[in-house]
Amino acid sequence: MAFLNYHHLRYFRAIAHEGTLTGAAAKLGVAQSSLSVQLKQLEESIGQPLFNRESKSLILTEAGRIALDYSDTIFRSGEEMISVLQNRPNDRRKVLRVGAVATLSRNFQLACLRPFIGRDDVELILRSGSLRDLLNHLKAHTLDVVLSNLPVRRDAETDWHSHLLEEQPVALVGTKKTKRNRFTFPEDIRETPLLLPTLDSNLRVAFDLVMEHEGIRPVIAAEIDDMAMMRLLAREGAGIALVPPVVVAGELERGQLVELHRFSDIRESFYAITPSRRFPNPLVGELLSLSLK
Repeated sequence: MAFLNYHHLRYFRAIAHEGTLTGAAAKLGVAQSSLSVQLKQLEESIGQPLFNRESKSLILTEAGRIALDYSDTIFRSGEEMISVLQNRPNDRRKVLRVGAVATLSRNFQLACLRPFIGRDDVELILRSGSLRDLLNHLKAHTLDVVLSNLPVRRDAETDWHSHLLEEQPVALVGTKKTKRNRFTFPEDIRETPLLLPTLDSNLRVAFDLVMEHEGIRPVIAAEIDDMAMMRLLAREGAGIALVPPVVVAGELERGQLVELHRFSDIRESFYAITPSRRFPNPLVGELLSLSLK
């Protein structure tokens, strides 16, 4: 059984948080060469490389990210011990790092995360951004899972897995005023302002094919890549919105918006993107099993 040297672990933790040997050596007040030797001994002890050397920076490997999580836990446990002895107890919590594409429905995100909200044993770290940026974070082990409405193809470098969480029907929704005017699809589309996703959306592509089949050139009031803004504009009566009902679930329930037409052949898919991991976060498996039910 390998012996864990806690001095080595302390040095590794400092390197990981500083990002360079130079920064860690300055923080700890030790020679950089000594720090390098200590890191090498730790890697040999556990049998895993902890960093990839890129230019002048050290980037955590997957094993390094796991080791850092445990290191933080170990040193946090020491702090907790002092807190308990001083009558200031703290609870230890597991961490789930979730990235979500910035344009993804907030209601869907909330539905995915609801089982973890309020749990004493779980800390959520949430990040939003473009799919490309989030995948980079996923690849660098700073995220555990990414929520998206698009699947990701596997490539030569990364074995991505796109887990289908849910498929939602798509509908045209508008205010009650539109409903009272007896909206009829597809005839009324010719003269009704529409709020549509942008052209790079699968939803938009499918809708445009329906319009082409019907021989209709729709009146587009706005093209929007943010579902939250789509919801607000629809609520203000700026036009009829093409959305999955989950996006406007609250407005439909309160009667602020009504469903005018549901498409049988257009659906929005929601995915959880994960890479292959030797040390997967068990909370990700929990998220997938809960969402797939």
